[in-house]
Amino acid sequence: MALILTGFGETIAGDAITFVASAPNAVVSGEQFRLTYTANSRDVRDFRIPEIAGFEVLMGPSTSSSSSISIVNGNTTKQTTMSYTYVLMANKEGEYKLPGATAKIEGSNYTSNSLSIKVLPADKAGTQAASNSRGGGNASSGSSSGNAGVSSSNLFMRAIVSNSNVYEQEPLLVTYKLYSRVDISRLESAKFPEFDGFLAQEITLPDEKQWSLENYNGQNYRTVVLKQTLLFPQRSGKLTLRSGTFDVVARIANQARAQSIFDDFFSSYSEVNKTLSTPQVDINVKPLPSGKPASFTGTVGDLKMTSAINSKVVKANESVTLTIEFSGSGNLKLIKTPEVKFPADFDLYDPKIENNLKTTASSVTGKQTIEYLAIPRHAGDFTIPAVEYSYFDLKSNSYKTLSTPEYSIHVDPGAAGSETTVTSSFTNKEDVKYLGKDIRYIQTGNFSVKKQGEYFFGTATYWICYAIPFALFVLFLFIYRKQASENANIALMRNKKANKVASKRLKKAANYLKENQKEAFYEETMRALWGYVSDKMNMPLSVLTKDNVGIELTNNGADQSFVNEFMEILNTCEFARYAPSNEEHAMDKLYERTVNVINKMESFIKK
Repeated sequence: MALILTGFGETIAGDAITFVASAPNAVVSGEQFRLTYTANSRDVRDFRIPEIAGFEVLMGPSTSSSSSISIVNGNTTKQTTMSYTYVLMANKEGEYKLPGATAKIEGSNYTSNSLSIKVLPADKAGTQAASNSRGGGNASSGSSSGNAGVSSSNLFMRAIVSNSNVYEQEPLLVTYKLYSRVDISRLESAKFPEFDGFLAQEITLPDEKQWSLENYNGQNYRTVVLKQTLLFPQRSGKLTLRSGTFDVVARIANQARAQSIFDDFFSSYSEVNKTLSTPQVDINVKPLPSGKPASFTGTVGDLKMTSAINSKVVKANESVTLTIEFSGSGNLKLIKTPEVKFPADFDLYDPKIENNLKTTASSVTGKQTIEYLAIPRHAGDFTIPAVEYSYFDLKSNSYKTLSTPEYSIHVDPGAAGSETTVTSSFTNKEDVKYLGKDIRYIQTGNFSVKKQGEYFFGTATYWICYAIPFALFVLFLFIYRKQASENANIALMRNKKANKVASKRLKKAANYLKENQKEAFYEETMRALWGYVSDKMNMPLSVLTKDNVGIELTNNGADQSFVNEFMEILNTCEFARYAPSNEEHAMDKLYERTVNVINKMESFIKK
């Protein structure tokens, strides 16, 4: 028995001491509620609460304690709690803050958290409202005949916008909230509208619905947020948020008279199905003011820009990395990569973009980091000019321009490469060895000379062995110089590799398609189209717009139907990235259309 107990460990909970205050966030004036202080220890002494202004203490403190023991993998954990509960009543509406209580727990002093409580006014027609909450009005449908209905004043849904008068690209929050004065059994299917004319970013809500108390139009309701979406208007003028619908099941008491003594003792309830809808909401979108700077690409919000370079002294053929970081709030997902004008003989690579963004109820916040990689091919002193980026500041309602410093780069000659001639000299000497005799005698008299065998030196094979390596050397030298010449022509290299680069991006988009990653798929497809046009036409991405791309395609022989198809694919990608609820555009068909468009462009864009 002792051996068994030896393998069974017991530990008393040694968690950190906690001392927590809890109460409702909102209460109604004249109604009672509980204020509780809880510590995870029974050794609580000198418990004191601050003055509770604005509330009447009806009862308390009443104390209670509890213990629990859990056994996990042979380890026993014991937990104890001590609670102090007050029953309070609010006397006047307003917002009140309760400071933390103090206590000495296990010999140390602790202070609980403070609380903010909002006191709502009582219902304007309390008696009638209470009667309506138990019945009255007409329901859309019921589970049985004779059920009391649910009036629209007792159960409804609102679409609440944070601002109905905004600029283009200025974020606004739309909240769909349910208001109820009856018991809700279930929340069922919802059909929220598509946000035409907006880019939409969903706000992540808790899996479990959080109910709260709110006074609206003189009545107190239990409310819950059903959906929150951050919207960025894409054009000026009047935009409309269409109606949304939501199905709920309400639980109400039957109004039939009691048939027996048991009917008086037990209440009878029925479930009523009701479809709720929100009215349309109009948003007035103002155009951005005139006088846009040349470096303005549509960013609206509050923006900061910093830059850094990995080294200002490098060797030829070593990489130079310039990093630009944007941070702040606004439509950060639409930041267009600025063009960095590296020296002409630097080989450039596609920028690497990393987003660390978070969607909040007020805006999209975070940062975007862009890394530019370039490789200098020759020694010398070079300059990377300053980069400018403009945005529209919502605080001052004006355009602001950010800029990076100018960077001077010194490039030293690179290490010896294939052009460096390396010579080696080897000497192999042997002492003369005499075999048989140290001194050979001189033959005298008549003798004849005859050919003993063939010699390799001077033969045709001998000269061929010299000629072939020489010819190969000349051929390799020609090929090397041709490749070096082509590599120096950056525009030509980009043109040649355009289709290959686009194919890689489309392959990556196909993987996102298989994994059903919608936003990543549309973004990669759009990058493939813009990147292909940029490489093929030798135009920087920063200057590409839908207008000048359409003109360039037409100048290169594309007909209007092709230009329209190209623009339609771009528009589909832009809107589908930020409107995941839109299922009209099948991703597989869009992928096939993109491949066909790039193949067609390859046939008529010749540079």
